[in-house]
Amino acid sequence: MTTTKTPYQELEGRFERLSKLGQALGVLQWDMACNMPAGGAEARSAQLSALKVMSHEMITDPALADFLDAAEADQTLDPWQQANLKAMRRRRARALAVDADLVRRLSEAGSACEMLWRDAKAKADFKMIVPSLIEVRDLVLQRAEALSAALDLDTYDALLDGYEPEGRAAEIAPVFDDLAAFLPGFTDDVLARQAAAGPLLELPGPFALDAQRKLCRSMMEVVGFDFDHGRLDESHHPFCGGVAEDIRITTRYSEDDFMPGLMGVLHETGHALYDQGLPAEWRYQPVGKARGMVLHESQSLMMEMQASRSAEFIAFAAPRMREAFGGSGPAWEADNIHRHYTWVERGFIRVDADEVTYPAHVILRFRLERAMLADDLAITDLPGAWAEGMEELLGLTPPDDALGCLQDIHWYDGAWGYFPTYTLGAMAAAQLFAAARRANPQIPEGLTVGDFTPLMGWLRENVHQKASSRTTMQLMEEATGAPLDATAFKAHLASRYLA
Repeated sequence: MTTTKTPYQELEGRFERLSKLGQALGVLQWDMACNMPAGGAEARSAQLSALKVMSHEMITDPALADFLDAAEADQTLDPWQQANLKAMRRRRARALAVDADLVRRLSEAGSACEMLWRDAKAKADFKMIVPSLIEVRDLVLQRAEALSAALDLDTYDALLDGYEPEGRAAEIAPVFDDLAAFLPGFTDDVLARQAAAGPLLELPGPFALDAQRKLCRSMMEVVGFDFDHGRLDESHHPFCGGVAEDIRITTRYSEDDFMPGLMGVLHETGHALYDQGLPAEWRYQPVGKARGMVLHESQSLMMEMQASRSAEFIAFAAPRMREAFGGSGPAWEADNIHRHYTWVERGFIRVDADEVTYPAHVILRFRLERAMLADDLAITDLPGAWAEGMEELLGLTPPDDALGCLQDIHWYDGAWGYFPTYTLGAMAAAQLFAAARRANPQIPEGLTVGDFTPLMGWLRENVHQKASSRTTMQLMEEATGAPLDATAFKAHLASRYLA
C-alpha cells in the first residue's frame, strides 16, 4: 500500500535530511579541532566544502518553492507547523541569495585560514595571515552583499541576521554605546571597592591537568550534562558542537590556573544543555533549532556567570575544588574562591575576561568588523585599530598580536557578525535569571547544594522547549515580562560587585 505525502510532509522529509547533513558537518569540524593531524587539513577542507555545497543544492532545489506554496495554503497545519514553514522559507531565502560556488570558495578559504591562524597565533605574527584573511573578508563581503540585495538588509545586518534573526546593528549600536559610556566609571568603582577589601589570597599551583579534567567532568554532571550523549575534549578554542544525542564540548587547560578551564567548561555546558533541552519531536526541523545565538549565549552565560559564579554555587563547589587539588587553609575557603571568580581586572583576552569588562571586548570587535566590511578599515591596519580601541575601552595596549587581533578564531574561519550576540546574550542571561528567581525563589538555595533542577526546570519550560517557535523578543517578553534591554544586566552587575 502506498501513501501520498502532503506538501508539508515532503518538506519535513527534505529538511530532516538537511539537518542530518548539518550534524555530519558538525562532527567533522569537531574532529578537525580535536583529533585531525595537521596533514589532513586539505582533505578535510574538501570534505566540509562538499557537504556544504550538497546542503546548499538541497535547500535551493526549485521544487521546494512549489512545496512551500502548497503547504502554506494548507489550513490544517497547527501553530508549530506554521512556524516551521516560516523558518523553512527563511532558511531557503538566505540560501537562494548565495550561489553554490561562493559557498564552496568561502568554506575552503575559511578552513585554510583557520589552520594558518593557529600558526600565526602561536607566533604572534599577524602579517603572515593578512593575505588569507583578506581573501576570507572579501568572500564574506560578497556573501553579505548577495544577502543584502536579496533580503533588503544592510550589508552587516545580512550577516548578523544569520546568527540572530531580526538582529539589527542600528538597534544594537546605541545599546553598546550606552554600555561603553557606563562601564569605564563602573569598572573604576568596582576596582576601588576591591582594593579596599584587600588582596586575594592566592591559590598555590600548579594544578595537575588530570585533576582539572576530573573536576570539570564532575561539575558538568552536577549541572546536568548527560555523558551518555556527549563528551569533553580539548582544542585551541573552546566550543560546543555536535547534536543533542551526541554533544561535543571542548576546552583548554593551564597548569597555572584551573579557574578559566572550569568556567569555560561550565559555559559550554550551558550551550549543551540548551541543545539537549530542545523539543525532541522537532529535532530535525528548523523550528526545533535554537532561535539564535543571543538565546544560545544567554544559556551558556546563565550557567557560567549567573549560576556558577554565584556565592551560593561557590559554597557548594569550594570543598570539591579543595579535594581535587589537595588544597587547605584560608585561601581555599569559599569566600576567597568566590572573590577569585568575581575578581574584576582589565585584561587583553576576551574569553578570560570577567563579566564587567567583557562587554568592552565585544563592543571593540563589533565596531572593527563593521569598519572592515564597510572598507573603512584596511585589514593591514587591524592591529593598530585594535590597539587604539583597547586603549579607549579598557585602557590597555596589547604587547603583541596574539594578545590582540589574533586571539579569536571568528574572523579567520568566516564567522563575521557573530560577536554582538555575546553581550546581547549576557543581557538576556541576567534578565532570564532574574525572572527565574522571581518565579521560583528556591533556585539560589538549590545552588548551595549543587541542585540545578529548579533552575533547569524553569529554563526547559520557558526557553528550551520553545525552540524557534517564537522570535527572541517574543520569548523574552513571555518569559520575563519585558523586552530585552540592558536594565537587568546593569542591576545584576551593581548587585554582585557594588552591593
